[in-house]
Amino acid sequence: MNEPEDLKSLFKKQAQGALSLNVAFIGVVNGLFTCLRQKPGLTPETLAQASSMDPGYVARWCDAAYAFGYLEDDGSGLFSLTRMGDAMCPDSPETLMPMAVGSVLSAHMTERAAELMRTGERPGEKVLGERKTILPWFGPMLEANFSPLFEGQILPRVREFERVNQKGGLVVDLGCGNGWYLKTLARHYPNLRGIGLDGFRENIDQATLHTKKEGMENRLTFLEGNIREYPIQEPVDLFVMNRALHHVWSEKKTVFSFFRDHLKPDGAVVIWEPAWPLDRKELRDPARRPLAFQGLGEHVQGNRLLNPEEIAAEFSTIGLLTETIRFANGNEAVIIARSGSKPA
Repeated sequence: MNEPEDLKSLFKKQAQGALSLNVAFIGVVNGLFTCLRQKPGLTPETLAQASSMDPGYVARWCDAAYAFGYLEDDGSGLFSLTRMGDAMCPDSPETLMPMAVGSVLSAHMTERAAELMRTGERPGEKVLGERKTILPWFGPMLEANFSPLFEGQILPRVREFERVNQKGGLVVDLGCGNGWYLKTLARHYPNLRGIGLDGFRENIDQATLHTKKEGMENRLTFLEGNIREYPIQEPVDLFVMNRALHHVWSEKKTVFSFFRDHLKPDGAVVIWEPAWPLDRKELRDPARRPLAFQGLGEHVQGNRLLNPEEIAAEFSTIGLLTETIRFANGNEAVIIARSGSKPA
């Protein structure tokens, strides 16, 4: 086979992969996978009833989900999940739901970037809310993607969490999303208190609902707000930002002055960011290619991905020393900023 034909075959496979994730997205956001997990062996009509969806759309979705291997038909028109379909359930262990949500989100960002490239407009983070089916799943997507890394690798290496826990201190999460970061801290450290701030009402509602379900409402509070309308009156033991600093980097002077003004003298800041490489050649690494695409999507939102060195340099302007720990083969970085002469 000559080279053009090889390329054609390659792109056909990639296109089918994208179509497969599109089909999965529909099943995720409309609860179809979840219904079939709870009650296997449904017809399209009974699946439509169980999920409160239109029967015609559900019938065509079942055809597509069967074609791409998410559903099995027992021969009598009763559908059940395959292993692939079960893996797409949001509550499945090690769910693959983020791949489906991320695929459709990427398509949305692609379309917006293609349009806006002609004018140079950067509409900001409101683009995340332009598709009603995507925004409610943005937080759960991030949680499923990153909570295993947080619990398995980051928590054991960041000593500030235990220090705040020992004194029953306050953790403030800026840009908290659906609150998963604070909820994870609260599960591991029963004495700390937490406040999460986010600009999206959808995120605050999700975080508050899940906190009540887990019985954490006495320790965790989630508020719609930002550093310009800061609703917290007491000094803070620990500020955290979970992959959110690059969203406000254009206002970095305000952000870092804010840390300085509201942090206790013995407090700290823990920043988790995707680690943009200093050398563009690193983006050719297959493990880093998604980071390169994220950089394009962040530009649409008015943001820029950061490298850990420039974050550390900015902390030095407010008199805090930093320690940087890299995770996920260097793709993720946690920058810990504290007062003192050397890292603890």
